[in-house]
Amino acid sequence: MKLRDKISIVTGGASGIGRAIAERFVTEGSIVVAADIASIEEDIGKVDRSHPIPHRLNITDPASVANLVRNTVSEFGRIDILVNSAGIGKDIPFLDHGLEDFDRIIAINLRGTFLIGQAVARHMAERRYGRIINIASVSGQRGNSGRAAYGASKGGVIALSKVMAVDLAQYGINVNIISPGPVDTPLVAQMHTPQARLSWTSLTPLNRYGTPAEIAGAAVFLASDDATYITGHVLAVDGGFMAGGIRSHGN
Repeated sequence: MKLRDKISIVTGGASGIGRAIAERFVTEGSIVVAADIASIEEDIGKVDRSHPIPHRLNITDPASVANLVRNTVSEFGRIDILVNSAGIGKDIPFLDHGLEDFDRIIAINLRGTFLIGQAVARHMAERRYGRIINIASVSGQRGNSGRAAYGASKGGVIALSKVMAVDLAQYGINVNIISPGPVDTPLVAQMHTPQARLSWTSLTPLNRYGTPAEIAGAAVFLASDDATYITGHVLAVDGGFMAGGIRSHGN
């Protein structure tokens, strides 16, 4: 129960990594509002708090973001933890990448992280306490093929998060980044061909994709009192992908 009585918002909480984090936070004692474009529930005061509470969110819309923050504070009195997991991606060769796809990915992954991060941080600053965890990607740290917009958005999330960590430290708010490697999620299932999966696993020392539950474990740590002196840190949960180099035959 590392998050007992904490009030959390998890964006992208209806599927994949966001859902795993929302469900794990509940088991750790937190009340969790799982905000997602796919959710339809709005009256969070009438939902079973022993499960993630769905709330519809368009993370690119400032009014939708403000509504989420307002409803959460009105019902629970505060927001202790924010996890930004909402995101999209496409695997498109650079020369074929259209502007519409580029703008949409940046709008959701980077602009959305800014919008809700700022809205929640303003509330947290008044209480002089908060934990913000932004989900980035190893594609924001390395030049993975086909990731022009996705990589740019996640690299931007990393830089944005470090600025947030510096600017918000005076208010008792810790901001950290989880940078997943290849993880089996519905989004990845759409993006990764069998050839792409082979490329990822061949460069990952643990020789497999991660699970959303493994990312959720890292999020619990960063949100808990075990991480009170950690801020502005990029935690790669990637099976060793970022550490990888030449591997011997048979590994």
